[in-house]
Amino acid sequence: MATSAVARDVVFALRQKIAKIEGTLPELLVSPSDNRPTTGVLVRRNGIASARDVFLPTGVEGLDEALGGGLPKAALTEIHGTETRNAGAAAGLALCLVSRMLKERSRPQDLLLWVGTAEIFREAGLPYAPGLDRFFGIPAGSLLLAEAPKPADVLWIAEEAARIEEIAAIVVELRGNPRNVDLTATRRLHRRAQDSGRPVFLLRQSAEPEPTAAPVRLVAAPAPASLRHTLAGPLSGSIGPPAISVEIGKSRTALPGKFILEWNPDARTLEERRHSPEDRVAVVSASRGRADPQAAAGTVVAFRPAAEPAPGGQPPREQHPAHRRPRRTG
Repeated sequence: MATSAVARDVVFALRQKIAKIEGTLPELLVSPSDNRPTTGVLVRRNGIASARDVFLPTGVEGLDEALGGGLPKAALTEIHGTETRNAGAAAGLALCLVSRMLKERSRPQDLLLWVGTAEIFREAGLPYAPGLDRFFGIPAGSLLLAEAPKPADVLWIAEEAARIEEIAAIVVELRGNPRNVDLTATRRLHRRAQDSGRPVFLLRQSAEPEPTAAPVRLVAAPAPASLRHTLAGPLSGSIGPPAISVEIGKSRTALPGKFILEWNPDARTLEERRHSPEDRVAVVSASRGRADPQAAAGTVVAFRPAAEPAPGGQPPREQHPAHRRPRRTG
């Protein structure tokens, strides 16, 4: 019995050291020798315990379950767009998460800082303030934009801004895989987010996955919109809410998952698509090499029917170009 108790204490001490290295609330670990209740504590598969209120639920049950309760509120979260054309989807996902967090906080004085390099703003464009207010409930007066010439300057701005109490969230947008955005730099940014108690979202446009200190990495890509649903069923020819394909690239639970999420701008909620694939709006034409359906014959106006070709493969007289006919004289 004594040997078993000592072994449990040794394991608990090792878990505390691991939690300190990873920065995951080691004080919430319950000692085996204590009889304290574990209500309000979520224990993950790797043995690290975290309080439930430190997570930001996305509102999608399957995604929250795979992430172990949701996204960490005070941490660095990566959102990857593997291609440049996916920049809008990655930025849209970050705005959805920020909107849900601001809705939960309900503090009108909260500010959102969006910082990036001049290169990424030229390539992907600047956030459109009227659109943020209409679709995400983020007023134009709550948006702060910062542009820096180099990725190192962007990281410095984000780290210093995390100290400001009025800033509720920070979005860092970078392109590619800069050499100075490494494990050390992201660990420093992650630690600053933990100390300040606010989330920092790192948008990586056209980037390859690499080791970072972010506990969660989401890969975002645009998804085809579905038909708008009414009481009578899908509305033919309509376009439903914007959709984003989200894949879990890295998380504490190490559980895989891929979801199609739709954003409801009125309720400011994310919902998982559960409609049938037939409801989706086509985004590309049919592949080549397949038999195309016969087009319905329509009425041709203001044009005469084409005449039958003359024998010998020559066009009829009335189809010869006018410049080849003899000019009139006199």
